[in-house]
Amino acid sequence: MNDDLARTRFLFLNLIRLGALALVLFGVTIAAGKLGWPEWIGLVLALAGVAEFFFLPWMLAKRWKSTDQ
Repeated sequence: MNDDLARTRFLFLNLIRLGALALVLFGVTIAAGKLGWPEWIGLVLALAGVAEFFFLPWMLAKRWKSTDQ
């Protein structure tokens, strides 16, 4: 694998994690009642962000590893 592809994938994985962190924080803000939305929406968003943070980069790395071989 060349360096540009590795650098692009690394950046993409980190952007996914950053977006997931923003989703978690947005969900926690909603769940805390700061925006006036129903609490369950905030909990769902926060859980989706946690799942995205941990599992999406892992699944992408696994897929990329299998296609590179």
